[in-house]
Amino acid sequence: MLMIGKRARTGAGGGGPARGRPRAALGATTTALLTVTALAALPQTTAHAADTLGAAAAEKGRYFGAAVAANHLGEAQYAATLDREFNSVTPENEMKWDAVEPSRGSFIFSRADQIVDHAQSQGMDVRGHTLVWHSQLPSWVSGLGATELRSAMNNHITQVMTHYKGEIHSWDVVNEAFQDGNSGARRNSPFQDKLGNGFIEEAFRTARAADPAAKLCYNDYNTDGVNAKSTAVYNMVKDFKSRGVPIDCVGFQGHFNSNSPVPSDFQANLQRFADLGVDVQITELDIEGSGQAQATDYGNVVRACLAVTRCTGITVWGIPDKYSWRSSGTPLLFDNNYNKKPAYDAVLSALGGTPGGGPGGPGTPGAACTATYTTAEQWGDGYNGKVTITAGSSPITGWSVNVTMTAPQKVVSVWNGSPTWDSGGTVMTVRSSWNGTLAAGASTSFGFTVNGGTTPPPQVGACTAS
Repeated sequence: MLMIGKRARTGAGGGGPARGRPRAALGATTTALLTVTALAALPQTTAHAADTLGAAAAEKGRYFGAAVAANHLGEAQYAATLDREFNSVTPENEMKWDAVEPSRGSFIFSRADQIVDHAQSQGMDVRGHTLVWHSQLPSWVSGLGATELRSAMNNHITQVMTHYKGEIHSWDVVNEAFQDGNSGARRNSPFQDKLGNGFIEEAFRTARAADPAAKLCYNDYNTDGVNAKSTAVYNMVKDFKSRGVPIDCVGFQGHFNSNSPVPSDFQANLQRFADLGVDVQITELDIEGSGQAQATDYGNVVRACLAVTRCTGITVWGIPDKYSWRSSGTPLLFDNNYNKKPAYDAVLSALGGTPGGGPGGPGTPGAACTATYTTAEQWGDGYNGKVTITAGSSPITGWSVNVTMTAPQKVVSVWNGSPTWDSGGTVMTVRSSWNGTLAAGASTSFGFTVNGGTTPPPQVGACTAS
């Protein structure tokens, strides 16, 4: 995969970084490198080629990315899952207008820098999100008159893109500028209301001048199938291409649920945009649901992208369900304990990868198991815990369960299972040893001894089976 603007990491006496923004302080850099080193040393972070989402997508000439929040990067499982599985990142909120320019002309890049630096340390690409959007605007923007708003918009685009020049693969230059429904009209916003339809073209021309190498995208939701809204966007892109307005890609967010399912003409819609001469990207994918139905939908989305030559990549909007903006719908590929869900395996299989490797359990579609916890014996400052594994309606040949402790509790021994720990020592992943093969409905168990207190009880995650 082409990596744009990756910097050389130089030691003492070497040349400075090839970009405009200042380096982080030495102490922070050292801490970050130690964190990366520690994560890399964990046995569960080792994966074979095409055993992870990013590796499998790269073999297809695509990226597979995740939306990332800077405040979660310090969580060991979050960072380890990100680093293992994905080869692209999109900042969730850290590059939006209210985050980087809360007051006019005063730019704050520290949180966004944290994500970009982490991505580059792992060799990942970065998508920039987003430069011009009606939402998450600081109040000072909407209070400007037309002349000042135009100046502020162009300055914002120029300053942010110049700060990251050469480091961002694709930018969502304008986000969600069209109304929902059947009108095909532009959405009311400070930009639309005061600058008119031309603000989108002006934003793209300003963006091209700021970083000629970056891909410039228009991004929107409810445009995944052929409908009035997507056709309005299509007509805009067609017009831009005919007049030489710089636009390179169109992002389809892909927020699906039972009321807004994956449309039957999803692939055909991607293809009609690609036929205009732009790349298409699935930029914010999450699909509410569970089990095989959710897995089928995820697999279909991936296969649709692979069937369109100019569909260059997919980004899921988050990593574990618990941090999703729609967490009650459990829409992501990893559960709250970072176990791989059936949807993960469906995506990996659709990408041509091999399910069954890496942390989070083997996870084969159709295989299922449950995990239940009981305290077997208890004494002054410790106890023995027991987890019972029960196969579902089909036989299984392996299982995996995460067990999360609360400090200062510590597991001192484990039997009937093979454990590994995260770098903080609080999350234990136990995989089957001799007792992985179970007939449908059959059970086995593993146990562990804990010292350091008897409450609260450990949190046992979902069972993942093969």
